Amino acid sequence: MGATAAEYIALPGGEFRSALPVDGKTEPAKIAPFLLRTRPVSNAEYRDFVIAHPAWRRGNVPTVFAGADYLIDWAGPTDPGTLDPSGPVTEVSWYAATAFCESEQARLPFWYEWEFSAAADETRTDARDDPAWLSKILAWYAHPATLPPQQIGLTPPNRYGIYDMHGLVWEWVEDFNGLFVSADSRAQGEQKKLEFCGGAALSLGDRRNYAVLMRLALLAAMEGNQTGRYLGFRCVRDPVASKQGKTS
Repeated sequence: MGATAAEYIALPGGEFRSALPVDGKTEPAKIAPFLLRTRPVSNAEYRDFVIAHPAWRRGNVPTVFAGADYLIDWAGPTDPGTLDPSGPVTEVSWYAATAFCESEQARLPFWYEWEFSAAADETRTDARDDPAWLSKILAWYAHPATLPPQQIGLTPPNRYGIYDMHGLVWEWVEDFNGLFVSADSRAQGEQKKLEFCGGAALSLGDRRNYAVLMRLALLAAMEGNQTGRYLGFRCVRDPVASKQGKTS
């Protein structure tokens, strides 16, 4: 299969001013250090995954784990066809993304981890107060999703060395179905989704958070077996006892 090992970079974590309330409060989120995949998972990497794990090939996955749109643009169960091998894999369900990350001894990022990573631009760890940077991100959301995403890594990495946190694809997170949902309401069913929307209004009503709100709204509306043409993913690893800043 010949694919090179994915690169993960250590991020420090810390206190973070999230667009979402923390346990219903406006206090900063506390994020433990973690290692983030520097690039989203590509079509070539996902092809290697389904070759090695036949249960996740299109046609083999039960619909409860992946619906009819799973890898729908692929030419065959193990063939991305005309899709760019270096482009991000999309049309992958949350369950499939979770399985891929487990194959790399990893997991999907939690929302606060993703948001923390995505706050950085090329020179700053938190660029969210820069109107020009925010406008650039919002311009991508206005771009019609009529063509497959471009190649991974065509734009410079952010301050942490992470590529394509914005401007390429939406990305699954581990706790997508808990966004906007209070701890007490999670046991009460899907009708309680967006319960926190009012509680988060102070933060999400801030125009600086519009791009984050759009991601949250998309993910909160998804089911785990659904996919999207511009919905991809990357993985996270928890730190091990090591002083290295990188692992691969």
